[in-house]
Amino acid sequence: MSCWMPGCPALSMCRGLAALPITCLERAKDLKTRLGILLHKPELGHKIGTSSKLQLGSRRRDSSREVLEWRESFDQLLKSKSGVTAFHTFLKTEFSEENLDFWLACEDFKKTRSKTKLASKANRIFEEFVQSEAPREVNIDHETREITRKNLSGATSACFNEAQAKTRTLMEKDSYPRFLKSASYQDMTKQATSRGISKRSHT
Repeated sequence: MSCWMPGCPALSMCRGLAALPITCLERAKDLKTRLGILLHKPELGHKIGTSSKLQLGSRRRDSSREVLEWRESFDQLLKSKSGVTAFHTFLKTEFSEENLDFWLACEDFKKTRSKTKLASKANRIFEEFVQSEAPREVNIDHETREITRKNLSGATSACFNEAQAKTRTLMEKDSYPRFLKSASYQDMTKQATSRGISKRSHT
């Protein structure tokens, strides 16, 4: 569109564009080209959507397998993050989640490398879970409690080993079997099994 008349809008537009730096015009052209490429490639969105659906399906299969593995052994349950979460939720209904919290605190404690932090963490765990009348006292015998108290004087990553082992055995022999029989876990296994059957029927 061209115009020789004074005050013509086209003439004003041309003058305005001419006043812009060349780099701005080049960037605008480059942006227009990129947008054109994206607009003419709808299959990109389709590929991304398909990929995310495949990953979601894979995660569901993995989680279904995990849920069924929890009943194989207590170790399998403790190895699974979602298993620990489900077990913790169950223990809350029995008002005994402090046993698992203590076990997890001990696992974290063993990873501590600093001697200063090791001593302060040891005292904090002892005061919260082990000492008599502790706010979240775990169910261990007097002898194990005293052994753990003595271990604090020279705190090492192994100072809670005996108390942790006793608590673990208690959960494995007592709480874990009840968890497997609980309505919440039974529901999870039914869902996991039905997803497995559905997967086989589609293959």
